[in-house]
Amino acid sequence: MNDLSIHGIHPVIEAIESGKEIEKIFFQRGLQGDSFKELELLTRKEAINTSYVPLEKLNRLTKNKNHQGVVAIISPISYYDLESLIEGVLEKDSTPLFLLLDQITDVRNFGAIIRTAECTAVDGIIVQKKGGAPVNADTIKTSTGAVFNIPICKVDHIKDAIYYLQGSGIQVIAASEKTDQLLYGIDLTIPTAIVMGSEGRGINPSVLKIVDAIAKLPMLGKTESLNVSVACGAFLYEVVRQRT
Repeated sequence: MNDLSIHGIHPVIEAIESGKEIEKIFFQRGLQGDSFKELELLTRKEAINTSYVPLEKLNRLTKNKNHQGVVAIISPISYYDLESLIEGVLEKDSTPLFLLLDQITDVRNFGAIIRTAECTAVDGIIVQKKGGAPVNADTIKTSTGAVFNIPICKVDHIKDAIYYLQGSGIQVIAASEKTDQLLYGIDLTIPTAIVMGSEGRGINPSVLKIVDAIAKLPMLGKTESLNVSVACGAFLYEVVRQRT
């Protein structure tokens, strides 16, 4: 499946203003002009992921069409509203399970996590608007299409989503090695949301300060950490084990 793209300054502005889900916008480095500045301001207002790239990158994306230095990638899915999703899940499910991803950047990891989340009946995945991997062709392929079967929410800040979950009676557990608490000692039979961190940095320290508990997996070999998608699978299947 190919990414749907729009190119040209005014078509991209129109796409944003019409409410299309924009995954990312590529700008040509050094681009100037009033229309470009208008688009830049709009992307900041809407918290859209942007990247400044060489002209050659844009030429490849558009197969040398007249892109005016701007290419927008349209999301193949529609994102859910966080509050509406949580309220809907709580109405039908007494023990909801949510997954928060703190800026996972690799699209294949993202796709693998989505696949496991769908297999373990996660009610929704919450990601931050900026800094995370997009839903693109690689994400869809790695998820084996599961991306179309699980709600995904985009939020301005992960911390705000955590506060909302906690206010809705859902405990938030962070997956991090910065603790002595093993995952297996935490009660996951109650409403739960699990936070997974980025591949290199892990979970933001400011996020760790506000979660209800931090848990880790036992590491018995010389390797200090697992791939984030593998660790996520271990966490989610411990939830399944406790609830089955």
